[in-house]
Amino acid sequence: MIHPTAIVDPSAVIAADVEIGPYSIIGPDVEIGAGTWIGPHVVITKLTSIGKGNKIYQFASVGEDCQDKKYAGEPTRLVIGDNNEIREGCSIHRGTIQDEGITRIGNNNLIMTTVHIAHDVVIGDNTIIASDASIAGHVKVGDWAIIGGASAIHQFCHIGPHAMCGGASYISRDIPAYVMVSGNPAESHSINAEGLKRRGFSAEAISELRQAYKTVFRKGLRLDTAIGALESETVGPELSVFIKSLKGSGRGIIR
Repeated sequence: MIHPTAIVDPSAVIAADVEIGPYSIIGPDVEIGAGTWIGPHVVITKLTSIGKGNKIYQFASVGEDCQDKKYAGEPTRLVIGDNNEIREGCSIHRGTIQDEGITRIGNNNLIMTTVHIAHDVVIGDNTIIASDASIAGHVKVGDWAIIGGASAIHQFCHIGPHAMCGGASYISRDIPAYVMVSGNPAESHSINAEGLKRRGFSAEAISELRQAYKTVFRKGLRLDTAIGALESETVGPELSVFIKSLKGSGRGIIR
């Protein structure tokens, strides 16, 4: 299953059914789980753990040293979960000791062509990151989030679960859970209602989130005042996630 032109470091731990294409390079201390397919001309540099059932396409650079001037060669890591699709030309870098030392990608994510994922980024499950998006260091992306093509995400930003960022947007602040934003600089527009319907959210939950959105984004309230107003009502599980993302914002939310 390993092409004769591929180069695999002796310390790499590779499941028996992993397929590695022509001219790919697998470096030291790399682990690759069962059912994973590595295309041609892929470089997995070192200190990288890749789970089961992943597909990594040609010319992807995975687990390389990060582009942070503070990085001094420390043995930081990249951890990738299961069933991810990493398309052509992506670059995914390992972490830094200034954070937890690990860049993390969850499960079932679609990472399209030439996406850049920088050091210490944490990506959840079931996300879609479209072509040419660039995610700076220490960014956190929640489950089911969608990042449009050619978007740029500033370092330390948080993108909440089920949030959606339109194409070619510049994100310099946090996107709360469920919220749709777009533009350069990005502005908030509404709740990602169509996406929530597709994922089985009830009409009642979506209505509750619409009202919560209006409270935060349309009434001109300070954020702490808006959160207090939301918490004064009966809080369902979906609204609880929205409130948590508001409270957890370190850079301030996109208005």
